[in-house]
Amino acid sequence: MNIHSRLSDLLKQSGISRYRLAKICDIPEETLTGIFKRGNTPTFATLETICKGLGITLAQFFAENNMIEMSSDMKEFYEEWKLLTNEQKNLTIQVMKQMRSK
Repeated sequence: MNIHSRLSDLLKQSGISRYRLAKICDIPEETLTGIFKRGNTPTFATLETICKGLGITLAQFFAENNMIEMSSDMKEFYEEWKLLTNEQKNLTIQVMKQMRSK
């Protein structure tokens, strides 16, 4: 994977300028200039910060074409899901299966 190409593609997709991304991520604009204009490879921490600014995870960044777009409802469900215990998750799945079978 070419990190620079992936970052450029994500910026285009999001419609965010490098300047705006630097402000969102609270990183120096010079850092992004180094990455995009000089081909510097970002550190892991910088890449993670950039991903957060773009609203994606590092896993999504490296997933390439396997990214799944989530609706706002799905995102809300996922955020709540993460807070459940394993028992609550199992019960939720059972309820969903019951709702689907009716």
